[in-house]
Amino acid sequence: MHNNAVINLKDILNEVNLITSNCKIIAVSKTFSYEQIEPLIKNGHLHFGENKVQEAIIKWTGIKKSYPNLQLHMIGKLQNNKVKLAVQLFDYIHSLDNIRLAEKISTEQKKINKNLNIFIQVNIGNESQKNGINADNLKEFYRKCVDDFDLNIVGLMCIPPHSGNVKIYFDQMAQLNKDLSLSELSMGMSSDYLEAIKCGSTYVRIGSKIFGSRAK
Repeated sequence: MHNNAVINLKDILNEVNLITSNCKIIAVSKTFSYEQIEPLIKNGHLHFGENKVQEAIIKWTGIKKSYPNLQLHMIGKLQNNKVKLAVQLFDYIHSLDNIRLAEKISTEQKKINKNLNIFIQVNIGNESQKNGINADNLKEFYRKCVDDFDLNIVGLMCIPPHSGNVKIYFDQMAQLNKDLSLSELSMGMSSDYLEAIKCGSTYVRIGSKIFGSRAK
């Protein structure tokens, strides 16, 4: 399993590099133990993603002290009561989706003089069950995050609808990103990362295709 993760990641990198040299792979390590992640770290991989703050604290606090160059990405829903802990541990937040959260992140960053890289999550399919800013409200939300809360918004993030042609949604995201003159774009997972990269994604979030199936 351990060696397989390194091999799988190399295979994915080879695929990605045929399309672009401007895309980073976030190895989504949620539910996987340090023993399963360690071969990637030892192999020099830098970007890892977690969905839950509490799990990330237990798993990554010591690792990050040993490997200070590691970049940890919060890719799940971030609750307001977990913001203080998240700001201390993570380097990127991919799921900013409301004003109250923006204000809380800003407050906690200032306390420890830290400036995270932040993606605004866009509900690109207008799905009622998904979090994210509606595209129609995006420009106003972005301006408020930057002007009122002094957040370092580096790009947009989406999880497109499962049904239909994902390219339509990825193209829309690329245009929204361009409209705001943002340099980074977080979209694409194990099932659709190549399509996302072709549409301009600069960060893809890949878990099962690297580590294998998660235990139920």
